Amino acid sequence: MTAPSFRLPPLNALRVFWAVMRMGSFRSAAEELLVTPQAVSQQIKLLEDILGVPLFVRKGRVVEPTEPAIVLSHFVEAGFSELSEGVRRVINAGYRNRININVSPYFATRYLMERLESFHAQLPDVDLRLTTRIETPDFASDEVDASIQWGYGAWGDLEATLLLHDHKILCCTAAIAQRIQTPADLTRFKLLHPVSTRRLWDQALEHLNARGHVSTEGQLGVDRQDSAGVMEFHDAATMRRATLSGLGVGLLSRIDAVQDIATGKLVAPFGVAALADMPLDQVPGFYLVLPRGHRRVETVAAFCDWIVAEDWQSLEPSLESGL
Repeated sequence: MTAPSFRLPPLNALRVFWAVMRMGSFRSAAEELLVTPQAVSQQIKLLEDILGVPLFVRKGRVVEPTEPAIVLSHFVEAGFSELSEGVRRVINAGYRNRININVSPYFATRYLMERLESFHAQLPDVDLRLTTRIETPDFASDEVDASIQWGYGAWGDLEATLLLHDHKILCCTAAIAQRIQTPADLTRFKLLHPVSTRRLWDQALEHLNARGHVSTEGQLGVDRQDSAGVMEFHDAATMRRATLSGLGVGLLSRIDAVQDIATGKLVAPFGVAALADMPLDQVPGFYLVLPRGHRRVETVAAFCDWIVAEDWQSLEPSLESGL
């Protein structure tokens, strides 16, 4: 059975449509495109006639997109992004062997730097440009080919591939640990966590409760809502320093926690393996994130193949080394 035939709308009409979606009005779109509002209205009318559906509800100077417009906008955005990428690479010969990578600062310092020599050995002609930023980049405007992000695997329409789970260990100073016997005792202290998510503590406490840590009053565990407060940090390194300073109880990445526990700087009051058996869908990780179309570029695809094939888990310390 063949799919029904249809003709694609003119590229200019789609460009005007995307401008209206971004700007929220015909007038603002016209100013961006350096045309009149009437010209914008004509292109939108043309597009609606071709598609056979209304795309906007006019409300004075403001327009609201209809459901078909919202659906279409995702594909138009992806299409123009790929077009821009292709044109940029074709006209800029010096860019063809360059890869711009944005990396989570923690992954860059703790994992990637040790393996870059392996990458250059496999792809000696590739010009790798590395930036570090916690936020997900705008791949088009930031001219980023691929990114390594910390999170739980959800980045909308972007392709995300897990590289490494970021297992956590509940840590604090020895002075604080002396006052912690059960999860309920955590209510006395601030819970330290990254700004980007509060799921870490919610799920860690839920897991401790499920393991049967019972308070002296006979009640199971504690909820984050019951704690003495939270303190948020923009990056893992600052949260680690706050934990070392005794500002509260932190959920540290295993690679840091094992090192600090081994040197006596921190203690794991419930043991280093207390969170080791959390369901993997509750464990954050480092993901290779990029628009799907970027893999069509040979050098980007080669980088993706290399970083996915690397055994990042081998850089993790064993739990026994933290005992």
